[in-house]
Amino acid sequence: MLYPLPVKKEVLVYGVAGALLIVALRLVEYRFLVLEHSVQIYAALIASMFAGLGIWLGVTLKKRGPARSVDLQPPVDRPFAANSEKIQSLGITPRELEILQLIADGMSTREIASALFVSENTVKTHASRLFGKLDVNRRTKAVQVAKTMGLIP
Repeated sequence: MLYPLPVKKEVLVYGVAGALLIVALRLVEYRFLVLEHSVQIYAALIASMFAGLGIWLGVTLKKRGPARSVDLQPPVDRPFAANSEKIQSLGITPRELEILQLIADGMSTREIASALFVSENTVKTHASRLFGKLDVNRRTKAVQVAKTMGLIP
């Protein structure tokens, strides 16, 4: 069915007007959305920027390869022998030496007490005497000094 020319023109005018009205309403809706939720939009943009930066940085660092580790242990070509002269001159008992080795292994006072079947106070007493003999006041310093003196591996 063919419409006369004026009907097509009216439909075209109403169609264009409707399309313009829809576009105008969408722009108003968009403006309302942007103005109403601007803080959330900016936060999302910043979060996505930092996420992208983190991914880029991770990929960049991954391409470099693994970090190089420094081997602090001297090469072992013969079994370790404690410096018995130094142990005797300092007056370190075998139990104190045993506790020093367990401290060097990274055990806590509670773990040492459990491993040696003694109380925590006994471990603290031995450690305190050992620190006095080595002239240190911290566990880490005691291990460092003991390794330097050749008391522990």
